[in-house]
Amino acid sequence: MNRQYRWWVVLLLWFVCFLNYADRQAISSVFPLLTRQFHFTDVQLGWLGSAFAWVYAAAAPLAGLAADRVTRRRLIILACVGWSFFTLATAWCGGLTTFVIVRALTGLGETFYFPAAMALLSDYHGPGTRSRALSWHQSAVYAGTILGGWVAALLAQRADNWRPPFFLFGPLGLILALVLARFLVEPARGAADGDVAAGAGPALPVGETLRLIARTPAAWLLMGAFVCANFVAVAFLTWTPQFLVTKFHYSLGAAGLTGTVYIHLASALSVPLAGWLADRLCRRMAAGRMAVQAAGLIGGTAFVYLVGRAPGTVTLLLAMTCFGVCKGFYDSGIFAALYDTIEPRARGTAAGLMNAVGWFGGALGPVAVGFATQYGRHAGDEAANLGDAIAAGSLVYVVGAALVVVAALVFSRHGSFRGGSA
Repeated sequence: MNRQYRWWVVLLLWFVCFLNYADRQAISSVFPLLTRQFHFTDVQLGWLGSAFAWVYAAAAPLAGLAADRVTRRRLIILACVGWSFFTLATAWCGGLTTFVIVRALTGLGETFYFPAAMALLSDYHGPGTRSRALSWHQSAVYAGTILGGWVAALLAQRADNWRPPFFLFGPLGLILALVLARFLVEPARGAADGDVAAGAGPALPVGETLRLIARTPAAWLLMGAFVCANFVAVAFLTWTPQFLVTKFHYSLGAAGLTGTVYIHLASALSVPLAGWLADRLCRRMAAGRMAVQAAGLIGGTAFVYLVGRAPGTVTLLLAMTCFGVCKGFYDSGIFAALYDTIEPRARGTAAGLMNAVGWFGGALGPVAVGFATQYGRHAGDEAANLGDAIAAGSLVYVVGAALVVVAALVFSRHGSFRGGSA
């Protein structure tokens, strides 16, 4: 285990994750132009935002099983090629049906990345550095969301055309796949957990892998919390630019940047701190990573509500920033906390299931907000209905916080996979 190279792997995959999320966010930033050209309704835009998430979720268990049985380096490269091709193909869409199909296929490509990447990084970073490594990788989610949303909106605004962002991001991903093929090295499974780690053995049969995860209640509770957190996160990613345009009269370019930069820059800055804190707490308590996650969800509840109810831009931007800090604390342990409960040979599958349930729930977010906006109690006032829908996400966050707290209590009682009770 080369200490220097294991951090270079984090940096290399940081750029892959960056494009993964830039590609996702680009479509939301051009919603106003799509509405102008194709006359999409709010519900149709919601379906467009959800098509990606549903296919991403449906294919995630298969992606997780593959990550435990196939060379993860190969999966990461093929995933990067696949989603980049369909990102480029988005530029040639001509109606709702083709948009939904192409965005769904983009989700199919992207779903194979995270289970393979998280499992690979966990074999370069053991319990002492795992939260920090996965947290630094997680910061690419926010950077990709911020710059992807802003660059997409800026290019579209200058060209008065929604297509240029997809002509940029697609080819960049294909180039990055060539860099991965040259420099990414596959580690031995379980290497970071010691020579006697369970991951050093042969791959578990599919049935045994699923039974192992099914017998881990803390893992399922964490997955339930991820459903709640992702419901709110996907709704924010999809609808915040539109909210800024309709209620606060931002320009398209300004909304694309503001709708992401305050939340996700705050998350990007807080997530390494949260990862460091989680690694420290784990030395004192088994559920240290989960404790950090719970604090993030509990604190974020008030700020989710305040974003939807903000009377002016100062309050709005302050609430978005504070929500971003809390989101970073939760996100720091999404996979690191899960891996505390699961042995190395089943971690890819566990991550795939986490993505599946999380993104099925997340996919409901844009549609739910779309329906609430179109059919809300403020007849004819889209901005007011959209604000109500965003504020209601605070209730979902409360449920997520409760699930993480219960998971921490269960895990503290039974211990990690090394204790044989996970």
